[in-house]
Amino acid sequence: MKLPKEIEKIIGKLEKSGFEAYAVGGCVRDTLIKRKPKDWDITTNAQPKEIQKIFPDSFYENDFGTVSVKVNKPVSCPTLNVVEITTFRSEGRYSDKRHPDKISFAKTLKEDLSRRDFTVNALALKSDLTVIDLFKGQIDLKKKTIKTVGKPEERFNEDALRMLRAIRFSVELSFTIEEKTFQAIKNNANWLQAIAKERIRDEFTKIIMSENPDRGIELLQESGLLKHIIPELEKGIGVSQNRHHIYTIYQHALLSLKFAGQKNFNLETRLASLLHDIAKPQTKRGEGYDATFYNHDIVGAKFAVKILERLTFPKKTIEKVALLVRNHMFVYSVEEVTAAAVRRLLRRVGKENMPDLLNLRTADRIGSGVPKAVPYKLRHLQYVIERVSNDPISVKMLKINGNDLMKTLKIEPGPKIGLILNALLAKVLEDPKLNTKKDLRESAKSLSKLPEKKIKADLEKIGQAQEAEDLEIKKKYWVQ
Repeated sequence: MKLPKEIEKIIGKLEKSGFEAYAVGGCVRDTLIKRKPKDWDITTNAQPKEIQKIFPDSFYENDFGTVSVKVNKPVSCPTLNVVEITTFRSEGRYSDKRHPDKISFAKTLKEDLSRRDFTVNALALKSDLTVIDLFKGQIDLKKKTIKTVGKPEERFNEDALRMLRAIRFSVELSFTIEEKTFQAIKNNANWLQAIAKERIRDEFTKIIMSENPDRGIELLQESGLLKHIIPELEKGIGVSQNRHHIYTIYQHALLSLKFAGQKNFNLETRLASLLHDIAKPQTKRGEGYDATFYNHDIVGAKFAVKILERLTFPKKTIEKVALLVRNHMFVYSVEEVTAAAVRRLLRRVGKENMPDLLNLRTADRIGSGVPKAVPYKLRHLQYVIERVSNDPISVKMLKINGNDLMKTLKIEPGPKIGLILNALLAKVLEDPKLNTKKDLRESAKSLSKLPEKKIKADLEKIGQAQEAEDLEIKKKYWVQ
């Protein structure tokens, strides 16, 4: 076991100045279990002003006794360029179950470690690599157990987010949660309502991005925390599906997420895997093999937006997840779906989002428990996508633009230009060979003679016809 050189230097400087100093917390835990630490924290009995005297290239911008010291090179982590040094501290009551009413500097390491959340995080490491373990954290590391420091009710009453952190550490480290600790979470799950949504989102994201995200959701549900995060998921518990699924809606969501985790899919695809059928309980009609869930993709996209907005996810993340959920039921039959239909799919979804949509579709298929979608179909779709990848799928890819139309048709700027361009695109989506200036100009001349209402109505008819065609194929191949 070794300390990174930068950490050795920092601890060494503090010790030479007559202070105690230790690496502490998760970095010690990870080092002991041979897991690469994401960051390094140091605790000391030196107060902030004294730390800053020793490390002039530092900054202190908080009320928690934490000084951030800049390092010359990353410390066992490519993104780390500062090391946080925190003065020993003790904390008062947590009236709001989020923040201590009062923070005081402590005199001993024991006082500092006793305020920490879990025994495996209450470990300190001296410069000579001696481990300071006052709460049997090393035993819990060997047992692979998450256990609170002291009474669990007291720790969770101090900061209710710790209940969520217990589950996060459990799935990240593949540890179990000690029985009394887990029971305390179940008894006090309602305390999570006092926590800011941003903090919940950050812990939830780490759970989703772990190697065992499905287990994380299970623990959230078993503990009673899930109803304070995504209560909509619980509505799928015990709700059966149809001949295409051997699992309930809730089980299917977890199995889809499990596959997404195993394949290391990105956050948006994992969230979509979890939420893609979120509206099935509300859209279910009938029972048994013939049950249907028409429009659950459309309704589900709206649900996904509502859920992720509630958890304060970034707008880009919300839009991407909604797009994937909305389009996860895309129709693709090798025998009947044309290249034009694939071009329309690309236009609707965007080429850049197709890999994630295909990953979601695969997770959906694997999570169903039955071979609903033969992998060959998706491979063939990938082939067609590549084949049509250079075909025009947006107005910007047409060989003429609005300025060309105004010159050719001798008309002023206005809504009709946009309508004509979209009508031209509809033709080109069906036959890319028509994307020439000559053909487009001739078609534009014919379209310009029509009233705007007529062009708009024709475009709506085309869209409705395409939707009807998709619906018929869905019914034929039982894609519901």
